[in-house]
Amino acid sequence: MKGPPSGGRGVTTRLKTAKTRSTSSQKWLERQLNDPYVRAAQAAGYRSRAAFKLVEIDDKLHLLKPRGRVVDLGAAPGGWTQVAIQRIGAGAKVVALDLLAMDPVPGAIVLQGDFQDPAAEQAVLAALDGQADLVLSDMAPNTTGHNATDHLRIIALAELALDFAIRVLAPGGGFVAKVFQGGTEKDLLDLLKQRFATVRHVKPPASRKDSAELYVVATGFRPASQAAGA
Repeated sequence: MKGPPSGGRGVTTRLKTAKTRSTSSQKWLERQLNDPYVRAAQAAGYRSRAAFKLVEIDDKLHLLKPRGRVVDLGAAPGGWTQVAIQRIGAGAKVVALDLLAMDPVPGAIVLQGDFQDPAAEQAVLAALDGQADLVLSDMAPNTTGHNATDHLRIIALAELALDFAIRVLAPGGGFVAKVFQGGTEKDLLDLLKQRFATVRHVKPPASRKDSAELYVVATGFRPASQAAGA
């Protein structure tokens, strides 16, 4: 499935300002109402517009393989999990893990817990019935508005997700994590290059132009014994 067409302009919706609504809330609501990805997500039955980010990443890099085993970290509300199930098809093993309770996604195994908890990690591996072929993380910390602080926070979260991925991935597996523009920190990038054959940054069209987010995508996972420089 492709994202919304880029050509043409729809009718712009403007809201009457409510006395109880802040200016920022007003702008957010208008952006949501006029966002083609929001409308497309509703039409496709996706739980969030973010689903199209994974659609576009996968259209470009073909990460979601038939009968693959996939872990979606920080999965709620479930848009990426829905895309993974659709793309992998029959025989898929997709495990969604989040601290928050999440409504079931047909075909997926939904777990509630902290991915840093060893018990949650073991539950994921048990649900997969083996090692993962792909670990996805669209997680982001709450932003402060201070670019340097926000950058450090999301890199720290990506590092934790990578640490999890290294423990659960099968040889040749892949890893996708959200970072912010400014690139991936050197220590994280160095580790990715040691443990994966290919590392790149991708900004899918569904990422808003005014957003600093992009994704680091690593493929060709190498176990410790095969890591570069080992």
